[in-house]
Amino acid sequence: MADVVKWWSRLTAALTGAVLALVVPAHAWAASNGVADVAIEAAKRRTRGGRGFGFLFGGALCCLFVVAAIVLVVVLISRNRKRRR
Repeated sequence: MADVVKWWSRLTAALTGAVLALVVPAHAWAASNGVADVAIEAAKRRTRGGRGFGFLFGGALCCLFVVAAIVLVVVLISRNRKRRR
């Protein structure tokens, strides 16, 4: 089991690094050439209909996933500390 956790943590770190290596330059490029203004205008046009149940459900679901991920990380870290002692 320890090998799986070690492998999983390395894979997660590699994927996080790859995503950040792609997202940060793409965001900087979009901010420098006006693409962000087009995206903001498109978002403004799209949300004129108001915010309903779907907006609240989507936001709650996203927050739930973030909280679940944080709890999972804390549990995994605490379990690893107990095993080493």
